[in-house]
Amino acid sequence: MKMTPISVAIVLPCLNEALTIEWCVRRSLEALDLVKAQFGLTGEVIVADNGSTDGSQALAEAAGARVVPVSERGYGAALLGGFRATKAEYLIMGDSDCSYDFVEALPMVGKLLGGAELCMGSRFKGEIKPGAMPWKNRYIGNPVLSGILRFLFRTNISDAHCGIRALTRGAFEQMKLSSTGMEFASEMVLKSVLLELKTDEVPVTLSPDGRDRPPHLNPWRDGLRHLIYMFLLSPTWLFLAPAALMFIFGFLVLGALVMEGGQQMVWLGGLRLGDHWAIVAGGALVLSVQIGLMGVYAMLYSYREGFRKPTPIATKVLNYSKLQNWLGAGLLAMMLGFGWSFAITAGWVASDFGSLHAIRGLVAALSTFVIGAQIFFSGFMVSIISGNRANHSLAA
Repeated sequence: MKMTPISVAIVLPCLNEALTIEWCVRRSLEALDLVKAQFGLTGEVIVADNGSTDGSQALAEAAGARVVPVSERGYGAALLGGFRATKAEYLIMGDSDCSYDFVEALPMVGKLLGGAELCMGSRFKGEIKPGAMPWKNRYIGNPVLSGILRFLFRTNISDAHCGIRALTRGAFEQMKLSSTGMEFASEMVLKSVLLELKTDEVPVTLSPDGRDRPPHLNPWRDGLRHLIYMFLLSPTWLFLAPAALMFIFGFLVLGALVMEGGQQMVWLGGLRLGDHWAIVAGGALVLSVQIGLMGVYAMLYSYREGFRKPTPIATKVLNYSKLQNWLGAGLLAMMLGFGWSFAITAGWVASDFGSLHAIRGLVAALSTFVIGAQIFFSGFMVSIISGNRANHSLAA
């Protein structure tokens, strides 16, 4: 008998969910019956077991699921194992604790069939039943993290941490998901935004979970991991924005001091600045360039790995980014800094090693030399990230 290809897979991560896994599997099978009746698609339920010791595996199989053992621990690891164990075109994920009704995934499949590549559930557009979500998660954690995500990545997703969602096989493969912990949920959303995938939302209901123990989620620890992961995928805000602010500060302060010359105090923004500020400003300049270069590395890496699409401006810049240009710019800055330092030293020698009042110029000269060295060696680093090529264009 010819087997019918599986079109939809509902994947449930599981770690000691004996009290709830049977209900989740049965409800998932009911959802698949509705999917078949409405859309003509066949499906399967996969329980990605993360090493349960309470008999969850046997209960899931008896209820009608296919159990896939996943040895690597973690929420993300379990889901990745479940996704990779099926060839289904449409993937649905949801928690195994009775907090979501998988029948509500039916409109998600409809959204995917209509062209969406990722469909999120939204508890805030749907219903949160009493006792289903702690107040700090409902009024602080989720709104704050979702708000930060909307600000950093310019997306209109209202509930970035909803546990039930659906995506296409193509989107899953394109996102190249790798997180093994709770931040897997953030990675999926962030990469869908970076890759400009078509996303949609449907309202869902969050119910109190049916477990007799605390959830695996730790609000503070996992919330911090979500926040850190958002910044890891946002080089602009993690590296480039702080670097720009630091560079402007250093350039304005050091420039004003050098232009004034001598040992005269300088008024800048209501502050009287002297020689000591030259050292602070020089350090800020050097550090800003280093942080900015880290941002360049991160951006280029994300382009090469395929989880971020380069902007037209970035594409043009990379077309001009060649190893010889980096080396030339670095050498030029180093020579300028060295020449400046040499001129100060020569003046000191000409004065018969008399009193020297050139701390501002010397700091500026040495800062210029160090920045040149940073640029020079960064050219090699950019070439390594580009695949050991002297031309850094994405089309090369």
